[in-house]
Parts: sequence; C-alpha cells; structure tokens
Amino acid sequence: MSKELAKGFIKAGAGCSGTSWNILGQKYFPKACCDASFVFEANSMPGDFFPVHIHGLQDKLLCVLEGVLDVKLDGQWMKAKPGDLVRMPRGISHGYFNLSDRPVRALIWVTPAASLQTLFKKLDGVKNVDEVVKLSAQYGMEFLPPEANE
Repeated sequence: MSKELAKGFIKAGAGCSGTSWNILGQKYFPKACCDASFVFEANSMPGDFFPVHIHGLQDKLLCVLEGVLDVKLDGQWMKAKPGDLVRMPRGISHGYFNLSDRPVRALIWVTPAASLQTLFKKLDGVKNVDEVVKLSAQYGMEFLPPEANE
C-alpha cells in the first residue's frame, strides 16, 4: 500500500491494477489505498450480507450508489438508498444486508487504512466463516454472534 494517495481514474466495477476480491460472496474493488484511507466498491447480489462486526481501529463511511441496503448500526435497522451516507465510527457495531431482489453497489471509505487491505487480500475466496472470523480478529475486526444479524 502506498503511503500517499496516488492520482488516477478507476472505472465502476474495476479496482486498482485490476484487483478484486470475493469476500463472503461479495465482489470488492479497491479504489484508493494509502495510509490515510482505504476506499473500495462493494457489489452485493440479493441475499448477500456482511455480518455485524466492530472495527477497533477504523472509522467507516458507506455511500449507496445503486439499490437499497439494509444496515444494522449500533443495534438499529435502517434502509440506505442511493445517495445515502452511513457513518460508522470505530467501536460501533454495524453490518449490511442486501434483502432486496436487486443488486446493490456501494462505495466504502475506511480511515485510517491500517491493515484492512491486507486483511481483504487474506479473506479473498475464503468460504469458511470460522476462518473469516479468526483472520479478521488478527486485524482488529470483531464479529458479533450470529443473533446480532437478526
């Protein structure tokens, strides 16, 4: 990861240097990676979700570009629609769920970047949820028990 933000242009549905990750069934495309922040495009198909979790090291912002995401933030449910911005400070539980019948595309900013990009590289293609939880804990991300997703 670069210490400084690199200039450039990246199209929708593409990542830096053609990079993409499949994390828990969702397709992620890194857009900007530097010490100050990590920005990625998240593409969720109907039924996809990222379970409720807590970042101990980063603040996160999620902006819905297309579709509708159900977001659980600090125990409260909300619907995020195109143009909506969800602020998720570090230490606050959050998860997002595509409960609709349409794909969702969102842009997610994490600051500071810390080692989240490294974690995403390690999680790429991992299908075993226990392994995802174990790896994530090593990088400051804690998953809540499954009932937190209800």
